[in-house]
Amino acid sequence: MSICFILSGCLYPEDDQAKRLPNEVEVEAVQKAVDNYYQDNDGILPIKNKDDETDMFMKYLVDFKRIVPQYLSEIPKNAYENGGVFQYVIMNPETNPTVKIFDLRIAEKIREVNYRLVSKEYPPFKEVIGKNAFSLDYKKLGFEEDPMIESPYTGKNLPLIMSGEGELYVDYTNDLYQLWETGKLSKVKPGEDIRIMLAEQSIFVPAYSLPYTIDEQGKPVFMEKKE
Repeated sequence: MSICFILSGCLYPEDDQAKRLPNEVEVEAVQKAVDNYYQDNDGILPIKNKDDETDMFMKYLVDFKRIVPQYLSEIPKNAYENGGVFQYVIMNPETNPTVKIFDLRIAEKIREVNYRLVSKEYPPFKEVIGKNAFSLDYKKLGFEEDPMIESPYTGKNLPLIMSGEGELYVDYTNDLYQLWETGKLSKVKPGEDIRIMLAEQSIFVPAYSLPYTIDEQGKPVFMEKKE
């Protein structure tokens, strides 16, 4: 059973539905508020502090307390801080602060898998799918079908994978291959993180992901872990 994040409007009241759906207008409104705050505060951004080891796409969370109500009339209905399912973040904070979102329901699915992993002495690895990346045998964890996350970019199902450190991530390889097939990775050099190209084409960041780059043929691969 796939996990569908874009839910039918007939299942929820209108206000409840708004908390579960991405909204480009809301993102643009937050972007304008962030820009104005930035200009009025000598280049300081309205962000919450996160651990330095937090992935760059999830690190700079928008601090709505700094922009509401002076720069934004209210917190977006779909924002986590207002009971919604999306976290608002700032990408490229030092060069081009850009507001994006990611879906926190991914974290719920990861927690569900982690809950089942607790009962295992060792994770039930299935295959090595890249550097520091492994698929899992989900049947050994009691799943009838592999848990999936719906891609915010293509709408297709994406699998969950595990790193060598035992952390779960969404595998965006299929989305990145679509970029490769259309030639959008042609100017990328090996060693560059290509996830940025997913974020640039959407209001979503590739949350809960490992870094990716390209190989010598220009195809997407997991980035080798830096020591």
